Amino acid sequence: MLRSLRRSFLDFWPQSCFEREILRRRVLMRDIIICNSPATVQEAFVDQAPAFERKSPQMRHALRPLLGDGLFISDGALWKERRRVVAPVTHVSRLAALTPPITEAAAERAEAWARRDPAEPVDMLAEMGHLTAEIICRTIFGRQLGGGAAATVVSAFAEYQRAVGQTDLISLLGLPDWMPRWQPRRARRAGQRIQAVLDGLIGHVLSGRAGDEASLIRSMAEGINPATGRPMEREAFRNEAAVLFMAGHETTANTLAWAWYLLSQSPSVLARVQAEADALPGPARYADMERLRYTRAVVEETLRLYPPVPLLAREAVAAGEIGGQPVRKGSLVIAVPWLLHRHRKLWHEPDAFRPERFLPGGEAASKPRYTWIPFAIGPRVCTGAAFGLTEAVLCLATLARGVTPRLVPGTVVYPVCRLTLRPGETLPMHLLPRHV
Repeated sequence: MLRSLRRSFLDFWPQSCFEREILRRRVLMRDIIICNSPATVQEAFVDQAPAFERKSPQMRHALRPLLGDGLFISDGALWKERRRVVAPVTHVSRLAALTPPITEAAAERAEAWARRDPAEPVDMLAEMGHLTAEIICRTIFGRQLGGGAAATVVSAFAEYQRAVGQTDLISLLGLPDWMPRWQPRRARRAGQRIQAVLDGLIGHVLSGRAGDEASLIRSMAEGINPATGRPMEREAFRNEAAVLFMAGHETTANTLAWAWYLLSQSPSVLARVQAEADALPGPARYADMERLRYTRAVVEETLRLYPPVPLLAREAVAAGEIGGQPVRKGSLVIAVPWLLHRHRKLWHEPDAFRPERFLPGGEAASKPRYTWIPFAIGPRVCTGAAFGLTEAVLCLATLARGVTPRLVPGTVVYPVCRLTLRPGETLPMHLLPRHV
């Protein structure tokens, strides 16, 4: 099992896991409890959130070289302080103001695709990585700061994912959290490259050289840390910018890559997406979201089949009970969207791509609340969930207007989960031009 974990978090689930409501296992010195129903997910991650709020040791130690004490891996009082500063800047009420960079960057990418030789394949995974990095770079730091920084972060994060350790044997052996965890030199170097870029961008914004241009960093700089009554320290800015960049770039890029793969295999679904896009007067904008309901359903169904973070692991900081079974302090409590979203007792034809599930009156509308959890759940739900979903819809609609994707013949697409869920290392496609 540990060998499988090192390859991918998805390679060792037996078929029975797609039908059970709760699973227990002891691995070395740790109890592992997997919540695999809407009821047990709610019980652990919502009703008993304070006991199960801490991220797993593996996740904390894998991401600390990159995120420091950032919101994604912090907990307790520090997490509450940072959350109160960061959450308002990505709140759904600000979407109209945050989304113009999405429309601009997607339109630029569509123009670049129109100039490409359709005989030359494109790596769609890399393309979506560069697009979403450009978008989040403009959103966090303002439109003036550009593609060079985004490209550096994309390549460095891909390297970080390939190199970082996937298992935490020290934790599984029951050894204390303070014991140092070794990370490969490649991972440390990639993390340092990302931090150096972010430090430079933050310095540019906070020094006033970016002028008065609106950005998430500027909004955070104007926020007050409730614990100190002062703005966050520079290191905290860097760590939270790294969280926003990772969450806003990597997960959305993977979602879009998987969506293109699914559309390339589903001509009738692609035709409906393109019909919605063709009805727009130009590149998709936030005001067009109501007219893109089917495209949104495609994104939501993609998130069901290929959740970008397919495993949500927590460490019990206190004893508790889930599904009538005792949970000892120190146990790992896990929700696995990969299992829950394909659960045979919860979904009709769970492995099939059916965007209609997410249209009004569709199958998803009748499900219990925690059947679909691509953005996590409870107090730690992703603060940028609405932004990420909107970003994916607008990008997909804008780009689908101009091209029809075709997977390069002979390509084998296989889901690999390390920190996030990717369709392997590359996703080669031909982009056939459309004449709308």
